[in-house]
Amino acid sequence: MGDNRYSCSGNVANTRDSFGIEASRILDACRDRDCFEDVRVFLTAVGEDLIARTNSVRVKCAKICGTNIVTDPVQFNHGFYTVSIKFFVNLTFEVCVPMGQSQEFEGVAVLEKRVVLFGGESGVSVFRSSNTGGFCSIPEPVCCAQKDPEAVVEVVEPVVLGARIVENCSQCRCCCSCSDIPLQITDTLCGTLSDNCDNDGRTLAVSLGIFSVVRLVRPGQLLVQATEYCLPDKECCEPDEEDPCCTFRKMPFPTSEFCPVTSPVNSSVQGVTRSSRCCGNS
Repeated sequence: MGDNRYSCSGNVANTRDSFGIEASRILDACRDRDCFEDVRVFLTAVGEDLIARTNSVRVKCAKICGTNIVTDPVQFNHGFYTVSIKFFVNLTFEVCVPMGQSQEFEGVAVLEKRVVLFGGESGVSVFRSSNTGGFCSIPEPVCCAQKDPEAVVEVVEPVVLGARIVENCSQCRCCCSCSDIPLQITDTLCGTLSDNCDNDGRTLAVSLGIFSVVRLVRPGQLLVQATEYCLPDKECCEPDEEDPCCTFRKMPFPTSEFCPVTSPVNSSVQGVTRSSRCCGNS
């Protein structure tokens, strides 16, 4: 990276000036840790058949495969918005079957949370050009123009806190039905969801922890001090394919990979234990 130098014709200092840029201005944001306990898992037909014949199950993998984010203005409180978020989590389970063997299957859990943030007010409609549009293209209706702020959600992969088989679906926490799960989510499964997933009966419940950051942004124009972009001095070169060993010898030795962390950087063991037990604390 030290070879990536840049040059401009003339004095670089003379090219420094004020430039207007368009960026997403953050109006309000919050961070949260949510514990979703005993959430129902919608299973495939294979999964339903397996949990009917076993009492031992564990979660091998949990990942967010899609989200649904909706913003609604709060009545009688101008400038504030309710952000409703649904996380669709793809879960891979492993169960013990007869003869000491194991088998895997997939399911979907839906997590829902809401936050209230300040998003400001705007009386203008924002329209943007499209590369596919032309002179005779259909114009964008005014009613669909962007006036509300945009909600942005950052989230890490769910932390699996537990999984258990329940005999009655009424014991589970669920915010939707099987038919409410979009096709874009069900298509990611190795199999289709069971037609009986809305009926009461034996099913799976999982407890998941989610760390998230939610923010409301609006387009804004900023004036910044910058230097005009310059061409680099370094020329592009192809890798030396004739002598790969020479290229390997030039690579720095990955010393950090051989020095694992043996103790927490900061925080005591007692503090970590208290945090892990209180899922609702920020």
